[in-house]
Amino acid sequence: MGERGRVVEGLRAYLLIAGMWIRSTLAYRVSFALTVVGGLLVTGLDFVAILLMFSQVDVLGGYALPEVAFLYGLSATAFGVADLAIGSAGRLGVRVRDGTLDTLLVRPAPVLAQVAADRFALRRVARITQGVLVLGWACAVLDVGWTPVKVLLVPVMIVSGGMIFSAVFVAGAAFQFVAQDAAEVQAAFTYGGQTLLQYPPTVFGRELVRGVTFVLPLAFVNWVPASYVLGRPYPLGLPQWAAFTPPLVAVACCAVAGLAWRAGLRTYRSTGS
Repeated sequence: MGERGRVVEGLRAYLLIAGMWIRSTLAYRVSFALTVVGGLLVTGLDFVAILLMFSQVDVLGGYALPEVAFLYGLSATAFGVADLAIGSAGRLGVRVRDGTLDTLLVRPAPVLAQVAADRFALRRVARITQGVLVLGWACAVLDVGWTPVKVLLVPVMIVSGGMIFSAVFVAGAAFQFVAQDAAEVQAAFTYGGQTLLQYPPTVFGRELVRGVTFVLPLAFVNWVPASYVLGRPYPLGLPQWAAFTPPLVAVACCAVAGLAWRAGLRTYRSTGS
């Protein structure tokens, strides 16, 4: 089977497993609805914290509330997409420790597809919904001259950002083949990265901004392309064309994550039980 065939087979397996968990979830619709509402309230607390900050100040790092809301909405939505699609990969360390990963290895489906779709949590749409609501409000009140390019760049940022966060999830899962109890380390780069991107780059030290631009390129989720939309100076003085590179960065991140996953899977040794 060629590379294309493996991708198609993996996508098919992912959809079948995820569909099974979705049907299971929707069997209890009231419980699901209450869970989503609860998720909206919990994730909304992050933005409430930002609103509380702006009740005391007019700008944060030189950014007004609508601009910060724009950054927040982009990062929350992109991360929510990745968390919904592949967030279950964070549980890989548990499967490695208790040996249940062996059951996935003997099934006729790609292991990554099975890990990503395992216990697919439809309730995570709450984070996406909350992010979209904030993003929609920000776009409506921003004092920005919207052009076709700027309008198109918004969905591009969400898709590219989702791919970048997904790559981080996969790379973190691969790391758990070696360090079995590393879910917290992975969360520091996924959930922690999403929290970081909610705020303007101007409130952080230059070294941190450099790290999330050139080492772990989370800045391309929103900081860099959003600078073009908002007419703000680019982080670290990057050129203007950098705003249009998130798709390329996303593809590169996914390629590196894929290599890391394959390397991690090759190092796996069963518990022997």
